[in-house]
Amino acid sequence: MSVKSVDKDLDALTLTLVAEFSATTEQVWDLWADPRKLEQWWGPPTYPATVVDHDLTPGGQVTYFMTGPEGDTHHAWWRMTAVDEPKSLEFVDGFADADGKPVDTMPTNTTTMTLSPYDGGTRMELRSVFDTSEQMEQLISMGMAEGLTASVGQMDALLA
Repeated sequence: MSVKSVDKDLDALTLTLVAEFSATTEQVWDLWADPRKLEQWWGPPTYPATVVDHDLTPGGQVTYFMTGPEGDTHHAWWRMTAVDEPKSLEFVDGFADADGKPVDTMPTNTTTMTLSPYDGGTRMELRSVFDTSEQMEQLISMGMAEGLTASVGQMDALLA
């Protein structure tokens, strides 16, 4: 499996996932940049994603929903704050209602995705930063770490 570590640091209010792939940085970037490829791995296997909007430019937005095994849908959004193709993305990540509007009562986090060459392949670091320990604990208790691990674990098959 490509995921090498998942670190929850309550003092720093961060959740950091590190994965390594036997693929070029550009190939890994393409799994983020192509919405149809993003749909194939973003979301745990039993909650596949459907990308509605996909604009990976500063100020752009990605909206999507995940569909559960019972047909339930869970909507979310990213607001892009920085993009350095094919090296990094930074976005605010939040929950949305069925119309794609942000749900203000749910926590957000700022996620930075960084790609770097590593040992003939690519290392990807996903670092989510939370505003408060309560927000972090809420999202962790909802399965954020496990869901992220399962999602990223699907990238290998797409890079083969």
